[in-house]
Amino acid sequence: MHAVVTAVGPDNRGLADPIIHHLTDSGANLHEIQMYDRDAEHLFAMLVRAEWDRDADPATLRADLERIGAEKGLSVRVWVPGEHDPPRLAICTTYRSEPATAVMDAVADGRLNAQVTCLIGNRPSCRRVAEEHGVPFFDIGDDRGAPDNDRLIQLLDEHAVDYVLLARYMRVLPAAVCWKYAGGRILNLHHGLLPPFPGFRPYEDAHARHMLTYGATVHFIVPELDAGEQIVHQATFTVPPGTPLAQIKEQGERQHEPAVLTEGVRRVLDGEVALRFHRVVPVK
Repeated sequence: MHAVVTAVGPDNRGLADPIIHHLTDSGANLHEIQMYDRDAEHLFAMLVRAEWDRDADPATLRADLERIGAEKGLSVRVWVPGEHDPPRLAICTTYRSEPATAVMDAVADGRLNAQVTCLIGNRPSCRRVAEEHGVPFFDIGDDRGAPDNDRLIQLLDEHAVDYVLLARYMRVLPAAVCWKYAGGRILNLHHGLLPPFPGFRPYEDAHARHMLTYGATVHFIVPELDAGEQIVHQATFTVPPGTPLAQIKEQGERQHEPAVLTEGVRRVLDGEVALRFHRVVPVK
């Protein structure tokens, strides 16, 4: 059995040892350990990737580590890839519905081996497409679109989600959220090519530099915004000189970005790539 354990909570002494000792005492081989001590946020976060040569019970492991977490004031999660067949997805959106629709359509027609458990939005714009696909929709934003990140985590936990897809979700996840679902579980669709065009206006930035080639990027999430070594998939499209920005954005947003997200998600679901030590590595 292969498992990813994450533990997040207020910084303190002696937080890591009980978890590490429990894993090794249970016979686990530890392949990766990442620990983060963010003084500015007084946040402790840890990720452990473990593997057992024999069969282990995920429910027992989860209960044991959650008990240790409760004693230490840590929020502990145990993710076992392959525990759910098919894998369970949550899709986070803001305004644009095309990427989420593309993923749900690909699931429905069998191109993606997954189950979409819910759509979560910081705006209600995608409620209709969720209802059309028979997927529950949850609005976690206030009147200004500021998300309730505690509610986000609660929903992900309640739906036993394997992967979180940020499908043009135009909010930056705080570090605590990233680490609670760390280990290659959060995928982001960025509507520009990385690393040259990060940020919230990549079409405008590329157009201002007179680019004729535009693109989109799917990458695993780590706390650094739009980081480079986590890229899963990129693709581009080219336009003639003088093409108006509005036309470029329409082609990118309606056609290109949804296709890029779908292919990036497929690569992860099919086990072609994985995240190890914050870097994408080929698996197959």
